[in-house]
Amino acid sequence: MFLSTNNGSYWSTINSGITNPDLTSLAINGANIFAGAAGGDGIYLSTNNGGNWTVVNNGLTNFLVNSLFVNGTDIFAGTFGGFSPPRVFLSTNNGSSWTLASTGLTGMGGVTSFAISGTNIFAGTVSSVFGYYGGIFITTNNGSSWTFSNTGLPAVNVFSLVANGSTILAGTDAGVYISNNNGGNWSLSNSGLSNNTVGKFAINGTKIFAGTYGGGVFLSTDNGTSWNAVNAGLTNTYILSFAIDGTNIFAGTDNGGVWKRPLSELTSIDENNLEVSFSVYPNPATNQLTIALPNNFKEVTATISDITGKIIYKTTTINSEKLEVNTSDFAEGVYLVQVQTEYFIETKKVIVTK
Repeated sequence: MFLSTNNGSYWSTINSGITNPDLTSLAINGANIFAGAAGGDGIYLSTNNGGNWTVVNNGLTNFLVNSLFVNGTDIFAGTFGGFSPPRVFLSTNNGSSWTLASTGLTGMGGVTSFAISGTNIFAGTVSSVFGYYGGIFITTNNGSSWTFSNTGLPAVNVFSLVANGSTILAGTDAGVYISNNNGGNWSLSNSGLSNNTVGKFAINGTKIFAGTYGGGVFLSTDNGTSWNAVNAGLTNTYILSFAIDGTNIFAGTDNGGVWKRPLSELTSIDENNLEVSFSVYPNPATNQLTIALPNNFKEVTATISDITGKIIYKTTTINSEKLEVNTSDFAEGVYLVQVQTEYFIETKKVIVTK
């Protein structure tokens, strides 16, 4: 656990009392900070802003805690399968004790996320090793019972949920699904997404941010109907967490640290006029490959790498419509062509033959 008191300029370790640093989730309820530990330690509590932590596992029967959610005075904890089945637990006394709140939650491998809209609480789940698929469950009675809500949702893993008014968004390994009727049915909303593994959401006013695993951060200002990448300055595009504090949005990445960007920079993007794609031809290629670039962006970086990740070609071009790449010295095989602009990253496969 790390803490910054100067808006992310410096971080200090605050692990006193934490014996397993595999922490996956945080929740704040007044002066109480809860941390979920996926490594099997259950739930930690700090009442002094992280100065020290104590284990609060009374009543838990599964200690692989992956998600935490606060609803008024109630705290929900979602767990993963292990030696015990995946379950949801509820505390109504600030973590002093936990009770099982999993009736109806069946056929899934773990609870990854929660969201609330009115009296409805949604739980996102992922598949289990026994062949069951994940999906979305709803409770209308504060966790006393849950019902499956997957109409329109294919067999996907649900990694994140967020409610924006009456609209519920689900981040899955197949992109973003939206429900406008409290989970009655779901529809795919991937317009503009160049990466479909959506692991986290954040909301600031009319802005909805989606963090993807490999595609960076995407922004929607039309309640999830369309998306545009907002990755300027971001060199690690594997997003694991978000936080919005004051005028900034923070993104936690996979082995790439924490990144910060002012929200004010994200107000002048014209979502309706951005071309967020490119093309490569011929494919297969022999001696020459053409990369047709999006024409909305002044600066574009193009990279070609082999399947091991070794970069074969890289260039940054200004106000160009296309790049001509000599592939006569390339070995036969499959290559990955990646184009990056300020607002999106996209990768396509190309085959080189001789």
